[in-house]
Amino acid sequence: KCAHLRLACQAEPKPYYMSRLWWCGITLLGLGEVGNFIAYGFAPIALVAPLGCVSVIGSAFISVLFLKKTMRAADILGGTLAVTGTYLLVTFAPNVPQELTARRVQNYLVSWPFLVYLVLEIIIFCILLYFYKRKAVKHIVVLLMMVALLASLTVIAVKAVASMITLSVKGKMQLTYPVFYIMIVLMATSCAFQVK
Repeated sequence: KCAHLRLACQAEPKPYYMSRLWWCGITLLGLGEVGNFIAYGFAPIALVAPLGCVSVIGSAFISVLFLKKTMRAADILGGTLAVTGTYLLVTFAPNVPQELTARRVQNYLVSWPFLVYLVLEIIIFCILLYFYKRKAVKHIVVLLMMVALLASLTVIAVKAVASMITLSVKGKMQLTYPVFYIMIVLMATSCAFQVK
């Protein structure tokens, strides 16, 4: 955004993709996401997933400092709740490191707790989608709930893919199992629908 604002202030603005600042931001964003993906291969999911809110808090402070945005009371309350939730989740989450092999992923996918979770998620998502599309309920909470439901599937798929790649690099080949490619498709699909 800083690059876009600087270009907008110029007398003859050039395209944003010609800006070094924009390319620097895109490169750093890409590196951050690669690092986040790699973290899923080495750290517990209960540690990596909630720390994503730290980047949101950081972005809020950066926007105040560099983009001269104003911080509202709701922003401070939301940031405080996010940091508190992250602290509680990281502190009290069980720390049981296990190798997430392809066979273990397959067993989890057909276990009754996951199937119940998946059915509930599909039902809730369809209800929200019905209200959004048919009843024209365009409230931000409905959109955020749909994105959060899809993001939970993304986190599961990313953890599975990253863990299987990590084990394959260590010498325990996991890339020959069909579940690896199923998880890649699930990861890409759920990401694409979140963006849409």
